Order: sequence, then C-alpha cells, then structure tokens
Amino acid sequence: MKTIYEKVKTREQIAAEYGVSPRTLRRWLKNCNIILPNRLVCPKEQRLIYNKFGYPMNPFKNSL
Repeated sequence: MKTIYEKVKTREQIAAEYGVSPRTLRRWLKNCNIILPNRLVCPKEQRLIYNKFGYPMNPFKNSL
C-alpha cells in the first residue's frame, strides 16, 4: 500500500497540504530555485519540496 508521500500529486494538492494557495507554492519553489516540469509532481520531486519546506503537519488536511 502506498503512503501519502509515494503517490503522484498535483501542485494544488501539495499547496493544500501546506495550507497555502498554488500561487504561493509556486513563489516558494521559485525563490528556492526548485524547477518542476509542467506535469504531476512525482514522489522524487515531492521529497525535494518536503525536505526544503518540511513535511506538512497533517498531509490529509485540505487535500483534494
């Protein structure tokens, strides 16, 4: 069974985990020079985000 951190996600889902808008997430990524292709975010790319910003306190909160 896959955990919440092993599934592909949209940027909207990741932003919701942090409780911010997708636009704010995009700014955070840009400020940290994390460039993602225009597609779903794979687990490897999610780990980059989570390692940089920390794992969300409740990943199920506000998820789509």
